[in-house]
Amino acid sequence: QVQLVESGGGLVQPGGSLRLSCAASGSIGRINTMGWYRQAPGKQRELVAIIAGSGTTNYADSVKGRFTLSRDYAKNTVYLQMNSLKPEDTAVYYCQIRPWLGSDYWGQGTQVTVSS
Repeated sequence: QVQLVESGGGLVQPGGSLRLSCAASGSIGRINTMGWYRQAPGKQRELVAIIAGSGTTNYADSVKGRFTLSRDYAKNTVYLQMNSLKPEDTAVYYCQIRPWLGSDYWGQGTQVTVSS
């Protein structure tokens, strides 16, 4: 059974930083991409950043230059370093794994709140 364990969310002041982690375990198979999505209250879930096996990353325009995505292949873990956080970054952040075969896997979500 595949399990995604997320950590690192919390409350931070505007301009602060947080680092999210997502560790995957179980029989995932070959991974195509790993990444993060977020969903704010009343809004649709949106892409934050994803990373491919090649190391190529793709970021939402709203987080470019502030967020950095990295991946530990050996540990099947993906990290999202979030700097210069803004109130509009407040959302539940979800880890996603897209294998080459089969359906996507999602984490349970971790709350990020940016507020003074």
